Amino acid sequence: MRIAQVAPLFESVPPHKYGGTERVVSYLTEELVRGGADVTLFASGDSCTRAELDPICARALRLDPECRDPLAPTIRLLERVARRAHEFDVVHFHIDYLHFPLSRRLGLRQLTTLHGRLDIRELQAVYDEFADMPVVSISLAQRRPLAQAQFIGNVYHGLPLDLYRFEPEPDDYLAFLGRFSPEKRVDRAVAIARRLGMRLRVAAKIDRKDREYYEREVAGLFADPLVEYVGEIGEADKGAFLGKARCLLFPVDWPEPFGLAMIEAMACGTPVIAYRCGSIPEVLDEGVTGYCVDSLDAAAAATARAMTLDRRRCRERFERRFSAERMARDYMRLYGAIVEDRGGVAA
Repeated sequence: MRIAQVAPLFESVPPHKYGGTERVVSYLTEELVRGGADVTLFASGDSCTRAELDPICARALRLDPECRDPLAPTIRLLERVARRAHEFDVVHFHIDYLHFPLSRRLGLRQLTTLHGRLDIRELQAVYDEFADMPVVSISLAQRRPLAQAQFIGNVYHGLPLDLYRFEPEPDDYLAFLGRFSPEKRVDRAVAIARRLGMRLRVAAKIDRKDREYYEREVAGLFADPLVEYVGEIGEADKGAFLGKARCLLFPVDWPEPFGLAMIEAMACGTPVIAYRCGSIPEVLDEGVTGYCVDSLDAAAAATARAMTLDRRRCRERFERRFSAERMARDYMRLYGAIVEDRGGVAA
């Protein structure tokens, strides 16, 4: 099967440091190639893949200080995909709804994985207009705000089984991994660690749009000797950071679409304490890979319990539910259905 993967240009595939969508695109692309598919990846030129790379711009837009108009490379991306669309059996988009008018008019055999939150008012009109576009959710909870969308499947993210090593003997600290943003709530993680009198190590990215929030709400938290900021980390450092933690704290305050950091922790055998938002109850197996909580008191108590969980069972549950092989298999079934149906949009 000839498959096109169309990635966002904000980060490389995979990202050099933090990045969720592009990381998943990378895992999927490499697993499809390993399984024998003929894959072309449309992404930034600093991406690394065994697929054919069609580079749209020289480097990831976030890392390009000279990029003043990030929409311009994306327009070029759409044109490049349109020009080559006849070469593929199916085109898999990861760029939200930007291609919908193009896909409709060209009658592409295509699908779109929705990687972000969908409870945004303006999206209602978009999906009212483009209710014929086949889309894939990354959790069932993610779908709820867009009942009118044409969901053709739900595919949980997956990781290569050899990406992170199982760590049976952690050190004595808690971990927070993510972004410094109001919805990720690093302040809750600090409060949980303080309740337990434990060290908290924080690895997080600061987006430009969140810089003011960081300076106002977060920077002062690192005056506490229990709290250490280790910076923004990439793939090479993530395994040791998560694997040596007693627990990952994931105290989000938004309708989390999936939560990739949770399964990264599980892969190391590290249990997760997460607030009950969005996909969290779908991804966590209560009492095996961690606990869902609704308050600070519950989070502190659950963290203490989670440190006694069997880390090997945590890893085994990850292997059963969240491998890249399973993710690629799920998508191949959807690709096959689209090809057999001659596209699902226009014939």
